[in-house]
Amino acid sequence: MKRFLLVLAVGALLAPAALAKGPSEATVTGPGLKQPLSVGGTEGSGPLGDLTQYSGFFPAAFGQSPNPMLPRKPKVRLGPRYTIRYVVPAGDGVSFRVTQYVFPYARRGAVTNMPRGQRIFDSRTKGGWYRGGAALKQVLVEAGLPRRAPKSNGGFGTRLGIGAPGAVLLAGSALLVARRRKNA
Repeated sequence: MKRFLLVLAVGALLAPAALAKGPSEATVTGPGLKQPLSVGGTEGSGPLGDLTQYSGFFPAAFGQSPNPMLPRKPKVRLGPRYTIRYVVPAGDGVSFRVTQYVFPYARRGAVTNMPRGQRIFDSRTKGGWYRGGAALKQVLVEAGLPRRAPKSNGGFGTRLGIGAPGAVLLAGSALLVARRRKNA
């Protein structure tokens, strides 16, 4: 019985160090944000804990069985893409930077994608797509993301600074030039 209690006590002391493989901070950037959002908390609790849980950080970074990752990119409209940059401390002043993309306004619920092959500890991220759903979107909204997707930058004409009438005029002119060349 004493040996069991000793093993239990040593396990309780070492467990936090063994579990401390997650991010210590996260920053979200993307459309409609005037400045990056900082998601705080501690690993496993608070907004940062919720973000790592609902974004699929751990299965995307380390793998998990059963595997909750999606088999492929969802075939639904994803909406604007945001970037989450995690800082994962490794001890002795060393930290890993891991990037994950999030689509909070995707049809049928928020999804994330972590590129595979990013360095983390002594391995590389597994990567992949993960469905975080409404819970992930709610965590991001509470962190400061707008409840609805920001208006897009517009179409081709808006990006050129000529507006919709200018884009129509430009397209019409191009069509006219193309017809004249064909008939010449």
